[in-house]
Amino acid sequence: MTTTSATEAAEAAPVAPITPAEGPSPATGSALDTAHAQLAAAVDILGYDDGLHTMLRMPRREMHVAVPLRRDDGTTQVLHGFRVQHNVSLGPGKGGLRYHPNVEIDEVRALAMWMTWKCGVVNLPYGGAKGGVAIDPRGYSAGELERVTRRYTSEIMPMIGPDNDIMAPDMGTDAQTMAWVMDTYSVAKGYTIPAVVTGKPLAVGGSLGRGTATSAGLVHVTAAALADAGVPLEGTTVAIQGFGKVGGHAAEIFAERGAKVVAVSDEYGGIRNDAGLDVPRLMEHVLATGSVVGFDESDPITNTALLALDVDVLAPAAIEGVLDEHTAGSVRARWVVEGANGPTTEAGDALLAKNDVTVVPDVLANAGGVVVSYFEWVQANQTYWWTEQEIAEKLGSRMHQAYRDVAELARREDLSLRDAAITIGVQRVAEAHQIRGLYP
Repeated sequence: MTTTSATEAAEAAPVAPITPAEGPSPATGSALDTAHAQLAAAVDILGYDDGLHTMLRMPRREMHVAVPLRRDDGTTQVLHGFRVQHNVSLGPGKGGLRYHPNVEIDEVRALAMWMTWKCGVVNLPYGGAKGGVAIDPRGYSAGELERVTRRYTSEIMPMIGPDNDIMAPDMGTDAQTMAWVMDTYSVAKGYTIPAVVTGKPLAVGGSLGRGTATSAGLVHVTAAALADAGVPLEGTTVAIQGFGKVGGHAAEIFAERGAKVVAVSDEYGGIRNDAGLDVPRLMEHVLATGSVVGFDESDPITNTALLALDVDVLAPAAIEGVLDEHTAGSVRARWVVEGANGPTTEAGDALLAKNDVTVVPDVLANAGGVVVSYFEWVQANQTYWWTEQEIAEKLGSRMHQAYRDVAELARREDLSLRDAAITIGVQRVAEAHQIRGLYP
């Protein structure tokens, strides 16, 4: 590609489990290294200079706040909270709020950067943001989590708002968390402001289809990638690592569309059945026991072994960094469709490419959540709500168009789907930045 300037070129689901136990910790900094390497590759493709590269690389603003918590037993604990706005050239910041014991600033920076490119890829008027609190929500009561959420919201309130930074659920948070954020913000402002968050309950302005949006989007782009190779989704074998908000619903939708889900896993372990798991019964088992482990008519499997199964589609939908220099070389799937953010490291990407594995990248594959978050935000601003069918049709149209944009660029410039997706996102953000100009 010879482009030298951007102007020249054409959330109501249960709390996601913290998965998996295996693999690198998010606190290692590798997520940010991967994000920086991906941006550098796109900048090289686009021919941008060092100044623009630095502008695209640096977060616009960030906060690190203390979050004191009064525990139920009367003791006080101080937690660390973060919010990063990576870029706001296309519009207000948009990104989830994560509760996980390993949350730290470099991870949040990486996730915010990926949100920037993700919003660009699916052509949303948003920039990228992300937040987190270093807490394991499983060790706290509902009352304690409410106090953490309200205090965190109060501390970062100068950064957030319906016109400058809109939160959504992420790992360890859910629709109830968003309701607490919305209420805290609204009480401070003196009136109800539903558009300050997305992924909230329907009763307080949430959108139909939000809880399954990321999963539905993942299945849409999987079907599009398979169709590119002349392969129907029906009958395709699928393995899913992570069985929370994304992986669990994705398994349901894959099964409904005729794919064969042969293995799934969560933080406690995994299960497999080469003839295909009975997903509706599995969902009942998980609801009753809290894990996929122990489901009948299945054999146990580890998270690492699941990544190496001989299946058509592997969907890593847990945490970042699970496909690295140690695990990616053993992948036998023809397609890797990234349900999690950053599940593949730079070294892992190189191994997958060497072995002719097609990777549908996270910034495209899991963008369904932010697409329907955008729909929810629009509805909240208009105080007018769409039907579930309207949401589903709009999501499908947006995801298929985004896949076509990425696949076309990949073919034209002989790029991987990841490089093509990041390049499109970076280009759209850079173009907006250059058109707006540098102030003062």
